[in-house]
Amino acid sequence: MVDQNRKNSLNPEQYASLKAEIAAPYRGLRQFIYIAFGASGSIGAFVFFFQVLAGRNVETALPSFALQVGIVALMVFLWRWEQRRKQRLQSGKNPNS
Repeated sequence: MVDQNRKNSLNPEQYASLKAEIAAPYRGLRQFIYIAFGASGSIGAFVFFFQVLAGRNVETALPSFALQVGIVALMVFLWRWEQRRKQRLQSGKNPNS
């Protein structure tokens, strides 16, 4: 009886939001990390690209540039994966498949 009263005291939007948070905890934090690391990688790639373009420290700048591009690519992949998982949760499909 107590559980029914709690469920009834929440509006459907709040209940859906709580269910989504239980299904995917810390989604907002993960997305913030993806954005922060992606922005950092973009700035780093920009700097190292122009170092390579200018011919300064090419032997160290080129691997660093490649690493920064890899970080940006990884963050884009993780962001898209997170969005697809969110859509599957909203559509009611199993998110682990």
